[in-house]
Amino acid sequence: MKLFNLFGSFFLFILLASFLGCASTAKHEGTGEYIDDTAITTKVKAVILKEDSLKSSEINVETFKGVVQLSGFVNSQADINKAVEVARNVKGVKSVTNSMRLKQESSVGEYIDDAVITTKVKAAILKESSLKSSEINVETSKGVVQLSGFVNSQADINKAVEVARSVKGVKSVTNSMRLK
Repeated sequence: MKLFNLFGSFFLFILLASFLGCASTAKHEGTGEYIDDTAITTKVKAVILKEDSLKSSEINVETFKGVVQLSGFVNSQADINKAVEVARNVKGVKSVTNSMRLKQESSVGEYIDDAVITTKVKAAILKESSLKSSEINVETSKGVVQLSGFVNSQADINKAVEVARSVKGVKSVTNSMRLK
């Protein structure tokens, strides 16, 4: 009987610990919320992809606790409006934060320069041990870098902006990052 009680207590402890490990906090999603947000992100990307007037490769989608953030550089205000509209209609979306910007016409050389700048900024953020590079999206248009995503603190935002500004070729940095 004593062994049975010990086993039962141990099982209860393990069960409780696993539930607490999956619980959410203000800055961290629980396992269920993470799965829900991943599903919402996938659904939003799918409806944007299906929309003929939108270039899905230009629009980044991030979700945290049902809040969808759209970012990137797009061709027109109509594209911005359409992307926000279709994202809002996805089941599970609580709200949509629009961080998209209008891009200006670029030559092939500028496009290549922007791709190089984006790569350098991503590498610089990756090297910064205090930042989670997987939480930060980087887009560049005509030397203007846009940082977006959901991060843990204002210090993370400040550091990411500082790192991006330090990269050669960056003309300015637009911060579209949000706190979790």
